[in-house]
Amino acid sequence: MKEEEVNRCQIQEWYPRFKSDSIKTVIHELPESFVEYLSDDHGPFLLPLSIDDDDALPNRIHKPEEEEDFEVTEGSEDESERPSPPPSFPELETKIKESIKALGGSVFPKLNWSAPKDAAWISSTGNLCCNSFSEVALLLRASDSLIHDLCHVYDSCSDKTVSRPPKFFLALRKWYSSLRPEMEFRCFVRNGILVGVSQREVTGFYPALLEKKDELLTAIQGFFNYKVKGNFESESYTFDIYVTNDERVKLLDFNPWGAFTLSLLFTWEELEDKLKEEGNCLEFRIVEGQCGVRPGLKTAVPYDYLDTRPDVQRRRAP
Repeated sequence: MKEEEVNRCQIQEWYPRFKSDSIKTVIHELPESFVEYLSDDHGPFLLPLSIDDDDALPNRIHKPEEEEDFEVTEGSEDESERPSPPPSFPELETKIKESIKALGGSVFPKLNWSAPKDAAWISSTGNLCCNSFSEVALLLRASDSLIHDLCHVYDSCSDKTVSRPPKFFLALRKWYSSLRPEMEFRCFVRNGILVGVSQREVTGFYPALLEKKDELLTAIQGFFNYKVKGNFESESYTFDIYVTNDERVKLLDFNPWGAFTLSLLFTWEELEDKLKEEGNCLEFRIVEGQCGVRPGLKTAVPYDYLDTRPDVQRRRAP
């Protein structure tokens, strides 16, 4: 995998080209001071000081009697024990508030590549829905997975020359409360050929998928052939999609082939071997029953411990 292949999968790179077939998104370049705030895993967990008290979340329990303990005279040796003041990013906050309003009042955030899915537990709703700058900052600051974007995204590149991209971006994507997790799929493209499609939410069994597999496969194949193929420069990559109730396909994301991208109901070895098969090599896999459900972020079980022989629905494309 090359650095350029990873860079193509940044949302600010692909979204302008595919915006008509994706979820409405507003993208902001992040100031370096905010990137440093997100990267600081040694300092106290402080939320930015909000310019709007109605949007602010409590930074810490405030007790005046405790504050007195930190009142020291200038030059005291206890000066270093003063609590750190909360950071403030007023210009970024204003832009984010305007974008949230333009997107209908609720959004979910992501950086260049990743969303803070592992931090959903810390929000009041238990998901990535944000209605304010403070809620966006809370999810981003609490996420461990975003450290991948900040520090390790090029670690698997054979031509690695840098440890991080020169700029970071925040993508605010319109929140839809009616989206169904079972209708999200990951598509695997090898050497320009669609070789596999996997159910994205592997932590649940959804019987409706068994009934709609033929229609889903047809819609996904058509979307790849007419919308994605030839419009994304990499030869090998993955892309995530959502299929609506009327079988329209919406593009959610691009990811590199292999490395940190999860292969879900496949193994990378299986996907590599698809092109060696005679005829149509496309295979569509979904969880076939409760015994095929895989643990994931919701159960906090390491992916390495998962069974490599999932009970899945395997279907050849016609």
